[in-house]
Amino acid sequence: MRWLRKGADAVGVALFSVLFLVFLVQIVARFFFDRPLPWTDEAAVMLYVWVILWAAAVVVPEREHVMFDLVWSAAGPRARRAMRLAGHAMIGGLAAWALPATWDYVRFMAREGTPVLGVPFMVVFLPFALLLVSLVVRGGLGIWRAFRGLDLEDAGIPRE
Repeated sequence: MRWLRKGADAVGVALFSVLFLVFLVQIVARFFFDRPLPWTDEAAVMLYVWVILWAAAVVVPEREHVMFDLVWSAAGPRARRAMRLAGHAMIGGLAAWALPATWDYVRFMAREGTPVLGVPFMVVFLPFALLLVSLVVRGGLGIWRAFRGLDLEDAGIPRE
């Protein structure tokens, strides 16, 4: 499992590095040579989408996501278990419900390409489907852990 995490982190770093390099090329071409390059705008947008959705899907752990824990802190163990079960069931269930239609749309968009680079839109939108799959898996794992009574003490918030 550790090598999967390192691999996911490496992909995230590579995506962000390429985004940064494209951004630098864009700045140099536009401001130093007064020759804006259309492909850099398109590549930067695609890479930004990939960086954000890749990170949300596989890099950022659940405990690092934004959460509101005012009610959680005041609740007892049984209420926390119920909240954890309901939350994971809602998020995972909604993602599972949206996944077939999302996949149909992503596959449909394979026939269209981006205006400048011609990259199929399927490639552009694929990380959203990956995010939904990740939410389904995390939801199932969260439900399983809640049934076992795990992660009920601190809402997954890291201690300093």
